[in-house]
Amino acid sequence: MSTINIQNIRQADGLNEAIADLKSLVENRVNSKFYSDNKPNIGLSNNKIMRMCLLAGLSTESKRTINEIDHITLGSNRIFETLFTLHNLSPIFFALIKLRYQNVSIDWENNRDKSKVVNAEIFRGQKLLMQEGVIEDWLLNTASTGNNKNSGNIPFLNLNIGSYEDDIPALLNLNGKEIPNTQILIAGTTGSGKSNLLAVLLNEIRSLSVDSNYPVNFLLFDYKGEFSDPANNHWLAYFETDSSVILDPISAPLPFNPFKNFIGKAQNEINLYSTELANALCAIDNARISANMSNRLSEAIINSYKVTHNNAITFDLILKEYTKAQPEKDRDKDDSIKSVLKQLIRTNLFSNEDRIDLIRDSYIVKMDGFPKDGPIAKAIVYFIVSKLNSIYETLPKQVVDDECVELRHFTIIDEAHYMLGFDNKPLRDLIATGRNKGLSIILATQNMDSYKSDYFDFYANAQYPLIMKQQSINDSVIKDLFGVSGREFQDIKEAISNLQKGELLMKNPTAMALGIGKKYKIIKVRHLI
Repeated sequence: MSTINIQNIRQADGLNEAIADLKSLVENRVNSKFYSDNKPNIGLSNNKIMRMCLLAGLSTESKRTINEIDHITLGSNRIFETLFTLHNLSPIFFALIKLRYQNVSIDWENNRDKSKVVNAEIFRGQKLLMQEGVIEDWLLNTASTGNNKNSGNIPFLNLNIGSYEDDIPALLNLNGKEIPNTQILIAGTTGSGKSNLLAVLLNEIRSLSVDSNYPVNFLLFDYKGEFSDPANNHWLAYFETDSSVILDPISAPLPFNPFKNFIGKAQNEINLYSTELANALCAIDNARISANMSNRLSEAIINSYKVTHNNAITFDLILKEYTKAQPEKDRDKDDSIKSVLKQLIRTNLFSNEDRIDLIRDSYIVKMDGFPKDGPIAKAIVYFIVSKLNSIYETLPKQVVDDECVELRHFTIIDEAHYMLGFDNKPLRDLIATGRNKGLSIILATQNMDSYKSDYFDFYANAQYPLIMKQQSINDSVIKDLFGVSGREFQDIKEAISNLQKGELLMKNPTAMALGIGKKYKIIKVRHLI
């Protein structure tokens, strides 16, 4: 056999924990003055550390035995192919693995045996690199030529989220050139496995991309507080992040100004934005207002930009200008608009200046400190999504190669139904921008019919509607989504009713195109959290 198939190599239990100390050690060394030469600090992905360990392990000439791999227990998570393929290292790995195990009886067609061998070498390398002085020798003797063509390729985001029947891997192709968009919708009731599915999607997206020249970052609105819970900090390693990505608006203002900057823009753009923003400020609190109040709020926003000379404004400034625009006898009184503005000012949600880049890094916004359907939670999501759109406008079109298109960023909104009940223009704009800028969105909610909004057809714009266990099933959604009636309709409805925790149903595009076979597939999502 000339090569070893490195697809679906499973990860050993305890591997992430074993390499954590080495990761910290290497980061401390490479960020020291001796190595970094005053450059910004860098963080290393688990994938990169595992690759270092594998190379270090395979570099040792010690005798290999079958006993060394027999004691390894494999988990359900896999080691990503990019660990082997980055910088075109696969031939080196193949040759070294076969060289080191030439006298050991290994069935290279057996995925279990291959997985144990790879993990044994990573563990071996980890022990070697943790020895006193070894990591310094590695850093001093490692050089990159910087001219490897494959290192610059766009990573192929073919996500392995679980399995079909007979353990056939279930893959979601996110960025192949033939894929029209990358929007993902998830619908599943409490306890259906939505959180685990979100974690698996993020785990795949991040692990396949972080070591490339085109890393895919994310922003997750954590409504239930699961991903931002300190007790679950170990989850963050699955996303190649740590607790520094968590933004908690209760502890500190979110480190950016949520309003658009109109320096160098036409007045008409400010006028349109003021109307949109005025409508949103009313909608997030379901405020009933008169036409005069709405016009006054729009005018206050326009006047606020005059005060800042078209720089980004603040809620305090809007309130001040709104109050000035009121009849003098009403200025000391609160109306519904002033009430909303004062809530937003009192909670101190946002900074007045930008201190982070929401696209170039990944973040988790802790949302469980606010009522899910309340104005503060809605305002956080609305204004962050609006901010993302402002950043998107400045980005060039994504890179395209022979097989893939670049993806830059995913916005993930759990409990998204709270943001779908009003005309949420920033969310619609974010979806519309999508493919041209390498941006995408994952929306998760409890029932399928939440996506049939009066303002936007989310199903029509989603490449992958993923349906999990439902409390109730909307017949019209099934008919629209799958284009079925009669026996086919009843078959899909029954399949959804019979879904178990951790299972999902999705469209079968091949069967739908050919008009034969079942128009759906059922996937058992791999367990991660």
